[in-house]
This record gives sequence, structure tokens and C-alpha cells, in this order.
Amino acid sequence: MTERVATTPGVYPLPDWAKDDLADLKGHQKHDLVDGDEGEDVTAVYERAREEVIDHQRDAGLDRIVEGQLRWDDMLAHPLAVHDNVETRGIVRYYDNNNFYRDPVVAGELGFDGDIAAELEAATAFADADSLQAVVPGPYSLADLATDEHYGDDAEFLAAVGEFLASEVAAFPEIETLFVLEPSLVENPPSDEESERASAAIDAVTTAAPDGTDVIVHTYWGALEETVHAHLLDAEFDAVGYDFVANHEDNLYNINEYGTKDSIAAGFVDGQNTLVEDAEQIAERADWLESNTPAADFETIYLTTNTELFYLPYSTFREKLAALGEATEVAEVKA
Repeated sequence: MTERVATTPGVYPLPDWAKDDLADLKGHQKHDLVDGDEGEDVTAVYERAREEVIDHQRDAGLDRIVEGQLRWDDMLAHPLAVHDNVETRGIVRYYDNNNFYRDPVVAGELGFDGDIAAELEAATAFADADSLQAVVPGPYSLADLATDEHYGDDAEFLAAVGEFLASEVAAFPEIETLFVLEPSLVENPPSDEESERASAAIDAVTTAAPDGTDVIVHTYWGALEETVHAHLLDAEFDAVGYDFVANHEDNLYNINEYGTKDSIAAGFVDGQNTLVEDAEQIAERADWLESNTPAADFETIYLTTNTELFYLPYSTFREKLAALGEATEVAEVKA
């Protein structure tokens, strides 16, 4: 029987009280809150908020617990934005929405930093290793969001970003699951040659995960082009994530026409819309997926939101968590 696991791609909204406290500390300048060297007062706010969002996930019945990525004011660009050899410059639109991030301009070698590993280590005080899930940007998306002023060659830059992320992942504590977020594979699809390089860079990151970690490469805001999908499957990892909110037909076509990994992450819950799906609806969508992929015999279906969750009001975010957690209980009752 296919296991159903409730989880999220992370990158959560800050609790309202934390927004207020941080605004008081930093004068409402969002991107001044995180520069990789926060003071003790700012650090204390993030630590308290981290504990709170971990408690909310546990209370909601999620099977995998993320640290929350509450410091990621620059969203997926964060790991570069706090790197010593990266300069943050002008404000850039984050994909095709009303969110913005600082342009991370790579001005030197992308050596090991350890920022994400430190966040995960902090999370281990509140979440057990057998439920802890790490979240990183995929190398293609991170390179796409950045500006290169050091390597001077797109292929070399992508490989360097992949190696940088691989070094970060290799430093992680023991974790159960790793989500690698790759929306740019959909939003700015690579050419055939580029998609081979993207697959190789993704492989470098996914194979660096601690032994025994289940690795998911999550794509969203649409469906992958057929060639990109085929090249992605060449990388070594456990599950592809598909956005069934934005485009269920083309994602289903890719799965049935070209196959997929032994497990799948299904983005059934809208990470940007405030309309809250109920647990029955989510479970029914998982039933639909299984009945419409007759050639697949999934080991695990990760029930998740299609996108990161920082877009949502905090109260709505909590409701979405609760619906996801309850959806796996609905499936067990039906079984």
C-alpha cells in the first residue's frame, strides 16, 4: 500500500508577533533583519518563532517537520544573500508575483558557509531526526535568481552553485527528508544542453544528503517541459514534486508518458491562495492521482502545498497545515 506523508516545502510566514518585534528592532526595514550576522535580540526572536512553527507543525499532525526558514527574507535567494562573497544590491521581483528580494551578486568563490546547517542544528532541539525535513533552493533556481560577476560562464557558474549547495547539504545533521526547490525549471526552462547541466548540478546536491535521507526535487508554478522532465529524472533522488494546483493536466501527462521516480510529491494545496482546502478534498486528490497513473506504483506520496507558504497570512498558514495533517488520517480511515 502506498504510504501518504504530510509535509510542506517550508519557507514559512513569520508569526505576527515576530514581525512586530523585528520591526521594532530594525525599523520596518525587512531586508535589514537578516544579513548573516544578527544581534542577540534579533536572534532571540527567530529562535522563539522557530520553536513556535515547529510546535504548530507537530500539533497539525504533519509527518515531516521543517525548520521554517523564517530568516529567509530573500526567499530562495537567501543562502547566497548571506554569503561572504556575495553582495546584495537592488530589489528584484521574485518570479511573477508581488514579492521582492535583494539581487545576490556573486563577487567571489562560493565556498562553504554553513548557514542552513546551523538553522537545522537549532531545529534539532525541537524536532526529532526521524521527522526533521531540510529545505534548500535547487542549484538551477538559485543560479537563475543570482547575478554572476565572478565566474564569467553560465555553465561554470551553475556548477559552482551546485557545488556550494552540495557542501552545505553535506554538513546537515541527520534528517529524514530533504526538499530541493526548483521552480525555475518551470518558470525559466533551460535549453536541452542547459537542462543536462541542471540535472548534473541537482545530482551533486541530492547525492550529498546524509545517508538514509529521502530526497525530493520539488517543481512548481506549472509543469516541466518534456525534455527538462526527462533530464531531471537522470539525477539521483527519490521523488519529483509536481504542482497539481497550477497545471494538473500537463504534470499528469509527463508522469504517464515519461514515467517518474518511485515516489512523488503532490502539490495539491495552494500555497498562495487564502482559500483553505479541507482534508477530505486533499485525500480525494491523492486518490485521483493514484487512479490516473495506472503504470505507477508509488512507494510514497508526499501530500504538500504546491509552493512555499510565506505568501499566506499566518492564521491561514496554520489552517493549511492542519488540513494537510488531517488528510493522511482521512486516508487511513478509508483504508
